Amino acid sequence: MSRIGKQPVVLPAGVKASMNDRTLTVEKGSSKLTQWVDPAIDVAVEGSNLVFQRKGDGRRERAMHGLYRALAANMVTGLVSGYERRLEIVGVGYGAKVQGNIVELNVGFAMPRRITIPAGVKVETPEPTKIVIKGADKHQVGQLAATIRLTRPPEPYKGKGIRHAGEVVKRKQGKTVGS
Repeated sequence: MSRIGKQPVVLPAGVKASMNDRTLTVEKGSSKLTQWVDPAIDVAVEGSNLVFQRKGDGRRERAMHGLYRALAANMVTGLVSGYERRLEIVGVGYGAKVQGNIVELNVGFAMPRRITIPAGVKVETPEPTKIVIKGADKHQVGQLAATIRLTRPPEPYKGKGIRHAGEVVKRKQGKTVGS
């Protein structure tokens, strides 16, 4: 039995879960997250717990067992406390600002790069060189952070670019002149 899959997901007060036609729905207030569940996995709501059972014992079923339990736990955590990713921009003249539902990045290109913010995700720029991404859906928050970082990843010589907060960029020495 999967060590992760056999653990129930505890639903805190105010969080409701329901299973309808292979779709798991977790709600808290007006926020709602949904996840399709593979037919190899059965989901049951028992009191204030979500319990996951697999139909077979094959390699794929064992993998799906832990996966869907972890996805459901992430949905509950996202609704209760939310997820946050922080990005830092390093470089002279580099910066970011939020305009409506678009993040505008000035990172050394001729024109600013514009990235649309998906629904359910909030982006803040407390400073022009800091970006804070918040939301209930772990996948959306992480994907937006990765998309923004991919606009100008940090380069190894001067370290300029967009990086995750606390990320260490391995620096290279560069060429030496004369010998």
